[in-house]
Amino acid sequence: MNDTIDIARVSGKITLDGEDVYDPKIDVVELRARVGMVFQKPNPFPKSIYENVAYGPRIHGLARSKSELDGIVESSLKKAGLFNEVKDRLLESGTGLSGGQQQRLCIARAIAVSPEVILMDEPCSALDPIATARVEELIDELRQNYTIVIVTHSMQQAARVSQRTAMFHLGYLVEEGATDKMFTNPDDKRTQDYITGRFG
Repeated sequence: MNDTIDIARVSGKITLDGEDVYDPKIDVVELRARVGMVFQKPNPFPKSIYENVAYGPRIHGLARSKSELDGIVESSLKKAGLFNEVKDRLLESGTGLSGGQQQRLCIARAIAVSPEVILMDEPCSALDPIATARVEELIDELRQNYTIVIVTHSMQQAARVSQRTAMFHLGYLVEEGATDKMFTNPDDKRTQDYITGRFG
């Protein structure tokens, strides 16, 4: 989108497998299949549960038949820990699910295109503690097959779900490293101050 908005300004560099994602020559459709996105607030499409998950594979041509698409939908819902809860309601609206179920539906939608990376922006901030625990368990399961990048202000959540942590301040990377080290012996004073509650 930054290419289509005149006032959009981008600085810095984000690379995926050595490719700059802001390069004007990059195929954004292909990039969107390689990188899944889960937003802070669950945002299911105003479509059925089935269509929410089938949308990506359909537009990217990942299924050659209806039965193959059915398999992708079922597999994605199972990976998101949602299939057993919705298997008899696949044609009902995704917006009718609970908040935690909607977030897992959005995760299923993201993984349906087999991305390399899943970006999650505060994926639990709109959820109750029980739904948060379920999503965190799911993140732990998914990290076996996907690179997952989570933005969170919850240090407790970062400590529970991450292997590596990066500390940003005012748009700049302060430091990055193994989560255990970041929380017990950070290199930068700003990280230490944030962890100990001196600012933030």
